[in-house]
Amino acid sequence: MPRLAVCPVSRSVSKLRHYHAYGVSICSELPLPLPEGASRTEPTLFELEIRAFDKALSGVVAEGLTVQHNPLSGFDFVDFPDGSSYARWDYVGEVYISRNGRSIACHPFPHTDSESFYVYLLGQALSFALVKGGFEPLHATAVVLDDKAVAFVGDCGSGKSTLAAGFLQAGHRLLTDDLLLLQKTTRGILAYPGPARIKLFPKVAGQFLADASTGVPLNPKTQKQIIPLNDTQVCVEAMTIGAIYVLASANKGNDSTVRITPLTEKQAFVSLLGNTFNRVIVDADRLRRQFDAAQALANITTVSKLSYPRSFRHLPSVREAIIADLRARNSEMVACKA
Repeated sequence: MPRLAVCPVSRSVSKLRHYHAYGVSICSELPLPLPEGASRTEPTLFELEIRAFDKALSGVVAEGLTVQHNPLSGFDFVDFPDGSSYARWDYVGEVYISRNGRSIACHPFPHTDSESFYVYLLGQALSFALVKGGFEPLHATAVVLDDKAVAFVGDCGSGKSTLAAGFLQAGHRLLTDDLLLLQKTTRGILAYPGPARIKLFPKVAGQFLADASTGVPLNPKTQKQIIPLNDTQVCVEAMTIGAIYVLASANKGNDSTVRITPLTEKQAFVSLLGNTFNRVIVDADRLRRQFDAAQALANITTVSKLSYPRSFRHLPSVREAIIADLRARNSEMVACKA
C-alpha cells in the first residue's frame, strides 16, 4: 500500500484566531470573514483547526493513489486509506482534511483572491470535515422569516441564492448560503448560520442588492460574484427550522403560477437525500448515516416542493406565497397544541 505523506511542506506559524460558523468552533491561522470568539447562544457542535501552508500540499498524494474529479463541484480529490482526504480547486487552492475532520491544512494558490478561497474553504472543504465528524450538511440556502429558518434546497443553478436575494431586498435576513447544518435539540431542529455573504450573478445582484458593486469573482471560470452582507442583512444565531422547500424545475411556457405542494415522507426523504452537501465521501458508514439523517429529518420537518416561473418580476409573488404558507402551518401547529 502506498505510504501517505502528511503535509510535508513548510509554513510560517502564526497566532491562531478563534471564530464560529455553522455551530463549529474554528481556530485558524488565516483571518476569516466570520464572527470572532465562541457563540454566545449555542453550544459548540464541533471543533476545527485550520492551518495555513505557504507551499503546495500535493506531496500528500502518494504515488499510486488515484486523483478523482468531481464534475458537479469542479474539484479534484483523493480519499486516503487512513480516512483523510485531499481536495484541489483550479485557480483557487488546495486542502488536506484529517481523518476525523478536526484539522484542515490549506494552501491558497498565488494571485487567488482571499474571498474566493474562503468560500471554498468554508464551504466544500468544511463539508469534508463535517461529514468526517459525523454531521450531514445539506446543499441549501436559508433565510429567516418570523423568527424561523426557511430553507431552499436544490442543485447548483436551481435558484436558491436568487430567491434568497429577493427576500433580502424585502428586508429579511440571510442565515446561510449554500451549506446548511441542521441539528436536533430540545428547542427543535436548529439551523446554524454561515458566513455573511451570498453568491450571485451580477445581473441578480444588481437587481436585488444595492452593494452589488463590492462583489469579487467566485473563480476565474465563472461570472458569479461573492457579495458581502452587512450586519442588518444576516442572522448570526441558530434558528428553529420552520419549513424546507425543494425547488422544482422552472415552470414551462407562460405558466406564472406559484405552487407549493407538500411532499409525502417518502418524497421528502428522497429529496433530502439527493441534496446532501458533499457527494464524494461514499464509504459504508457515511452512506448509512446519510440515509438515517435524511429519514429522521423527513419524519419531523415540513418539506414541500416549490414551483414558480424563473423571472425577477414573479419573485415578490413567490415570496408572498412562502410567507403565507409558513404562517398557515404555524397557525395549524398552534391550533393543534391548544
